[in-house]
Amino acid sequence: MKSDEVDKLIEEALAESHGGKHRKATSSTTNKAKARQILNIIFMLGALATLVIYFACPDQKILFFSVGFGSVLVKVAEFFIRFLG
Repeated sequence: MKSDEVDKLIEEALAESHGGKHRKATSSTTNKAKARQILNIIFMLGALATLVIYFACPDQKILFFSVGFGSVLVKVAEFFIRFLG
């Protein structure tokens, strides 16, 4: 189950528990979802690049750690958008 589907189920459950009608997603919600999706794609590309660097250039430790750490920072940014935004 994708995170967007889980978010939709939670939103519907909250709307039903409050007795109100289901609210449609606002533009800020869709913008956050799009930003999260872009950050996830960047993270996956960075993780893939990290793996390629690890196996293709084992002597390039600084590059390996830099790309890996950058990927983790992108994922942390996505995490904060998801839970604090």
